[in-house]
Amino acid sequence: MIEQQFIEYVVKQLVDKPEAVVVERIVDDRGILLKLTVAPEDLGRVIGKHGATAQSLRNLLRALGTKNDDHYNLKIIDVDKPESEREIPTEIPAKTESAKTETDKKVETVEKIDTEIVENESDLAKKTREELADLDDLDI
Repeated sequence: MIEQQFIEYVVKQLVDKPEAVVVERIVDDRGILLKLTVAPEDLGRVIGKHGATAQSLRNLLRALGTKNDDHYNLKIIDVDKPESEREIPTEIPAKTESAKTETDKKVETVEKIDTEIVENESDLAKKTREELADLDDLDI
């Protein structure tokens, strides 16, 4: 029950309508599932930019689970959607090519260059090994 109270307390500090915060606790075979429902206008605050706030809440739950030897899972429920579409995905979708930032493009370029360097290093290493093998055959 401490995890339910913990999430409820933290989320109530984040939202404009704390009275609308509801945390439902469900115990299943995979651990303890906490379903979080907030007012529709507060949903963005709970999720945060790119899901950062939601992920932080999950990290705090993971730390609490480590201490209590339990596994906690948090699902954020969107009450504006139909019942079948309510759960917020736990994974952040991958960026499309058009949505990549300049930083993403630079990182990809650096990774490509790093891969080429590693491939070239392996050729150099192979040549060095062959030269050492030739020297090893010499009787001195």
